[in-house]
Amino acid sequence: MNPEAGRGRGRRLGPELVAALRSRGIDTAVLVATGPHEALSMARTAVHDGVGCLVAAGGDGTVHLALQAVAGTSTPLGIVALGTGNDNAVGLGLPVKKVTLAADVLAAGRVRAVDVASVTTAEGERRWFLGVLSAGFDSLVTERANGMTWPSGQARYMRALAAELRAFRPVRFDVEIDGVSMSDDAMFASIGNGTSYGGGMKVCIGALLDDGLLTMTWIHRMPRRELVATFPKVFSGTHIKHPGVTQHHGRHIRVAAAGQLAYADGERVGPLPIDVEVHPLAVRILVPQGAAAEPRSTA
Repeated sequence: MNPEAGRGRGRRLGPELVAALRSRGIDTAVLVATGPHEALSMARTAVHDGVGCLVAAGGDGTVHLALQAVAGTSTPLGIVALGTGNDNAVGLGLPVKKVTLAADVLAAGRVRAVDVASVTTAEGERRWFLGVLSAGFDSLVTERANGMTWPSGQARYMRALAAELRAFRPVRFDVEIDGVSMSDDAMFASIGNGTSYGGGMKVCIGALLDDGLLTMTWIHRMPRRELVATFPKVFSGTHIKHPGVTQHHGRHIRVAAAGQLAYADGERVGPLPIDVEVHPLAVRILVPQGAAAEPRSTA
């Protein structure tokens, strides 16, 4: 549980969540850490010790952390969306900021197997992500926003976007998709296992969580005024209609660009180059009734 998720929503709703789970007969242990490293250690220990389900109560960052512990294991992941963006929860059809409904989903134990992606840095560090990885202009905006103390929420991101727009210049991206190489000057490239990031920005519109493929959206070089006009269209997914935007699909994607950073699920991965690979149906997630799923879990 991340008590800071959603500007303190995790702290306010945490007791209600625990009470709702226990009232439904779920034996619940609460893991609250002093930082991400301790939280990951606690999560991995819980999975190793045979917990029936690991629940991430927080935002996309909390889900990203929990994913590092469950990906590739048989332990299902439960998500209680209490953050600001909650893109992964929305993509899975999960209730958002509704503790009682989330507890109902967890109690029902309906499991869906979905793809997960791994990203490997030049130093050999590997991380898992569920939604979208991005590198270039938008990741630099996120980096700038994370270093700001004012304002809060979406306003901070928009202020960082305006500042980065004044400084950013297109860079050369070298991309290899399933062995096929291509290069171009571009604004940014996003690789989606899921569709959206940043609180509803559908940058990889059309990406599916269970098709065994990654979707890369490439924003090629364009004048600054066109980027200003095109970028907001990611909220509707209509940005892909611009002739300077292309989409590509593959199982393994390598991206290199000088001086650029990668973020995945809103979390900093590090500088390029990176290798991204899809792992079909490698994580099991508790989902609502009506979602594509396996039979009821007995875990």
